[in-house]
Amino acid sequence: MIDDLITALGAEFVQLSLTPIVIGILAAVACALPGNFLLLRRQALIGDAISHVVLPGIVGAFLITGTITAVPMMLGAGVAAIVAVVMIEIVKRLGRVEPGAAMGLVFTTLFAAGVLFLEITDTSSVHIDVQHALLGNLESLIWFDAEGWGSLLDPVALSTLPPQLPRLAIVLVGIGLFILLFWKELKISTFDAAFAEAIGIRTRLLSFALVVATAIAAVAAFDAVGSIIVIAMFVCPPASARLMTNQLGRQVGWSVIFATISAILGYVFAGYGPGWFGSPFAVSAAGMIATISGIILILTCLFGPERKRTGQRAEA
Repeated sequence: MIDDLITALGAEFVQLSLTPIVIGILAAVACALPGNFLLLRRQALIGDAISHVVLPGIVGAFLITGTITAVPMMLGAGVAAIVAVVMIEIVKRLGRVEPGAAMGLVFTTLFAAGVLFLEITDTSSVHIDVQHALLGNLESLIWFDAEGWGSLLDPVALSTLPPQLPRLAIVLVGIGLFILLFWKELKISTFDAAFAEAIGIRTRLLSFALVVATAIAAVAAFDAVGSIIVIAMFVCPPASARLMTNQLGRQVGWSVIFATISAILGYVFAGYGPGWFGSPFAVSAAGMIATISGIILILTCLFGPERKRTGQRAEA
């Protein structure tokens, strides 16, 4: 009797919860990896900006092609990211304003334009609307053909996985390889751009490649988890990791751990947490994952071993 119950619960978990949790982890880690370098370069708002401009890029791709598929989404988001970067540079130079103000102006304007396009265009034939853009559809990414843990070894069942999972897995591997191959160049140019240029590192090209990697991570995660998680994961896990260590390699490792914890606990608390307090309703998984990442950041601000040293450097 107990064995049958455990088997039934395991099958239910694999079918309903396993793939959303894995997709959440992949999305969180894919965003956190480039977020480490954006944070150290004092360009964390670039990730925020790209996560916003992904929306008009995707909507534009849909209006042109009439479908929401991976390639048009990637191209649309990539073009939008390039447009955003160019617009930020134009605003900085012509308006002579600080980079943060230029980024804030550009990404809010483009995001508002994307929301407006969603409202005035017919998107009823596809699953794309304002709520989907903000919160994604993580809860609906169910593995219908799974019958238990044995399905993980069944090629037929694996072929029916939600397409977001293999897509994010490929993107995560690609971003990981990019960081691994250009680790030395990224590290030197992040901490001393002038020295990097002096020894022949093409810092502008490398910075552009980092922006492209950020855009790819954002658009790959966007369909599954929405812009809320994307924004949070570019900033919170790297910032939390920065308060745990002053070594880049360890910081990247900590950011991966924090992103993974946020995805797992956020999904669990979103689905089961309200029931623990007597509520029959679940809450948004995307919102809860972002909330957990924020709580982790608060805890590291209070108890992280590097919090005092980081504060002293910031004051100096």
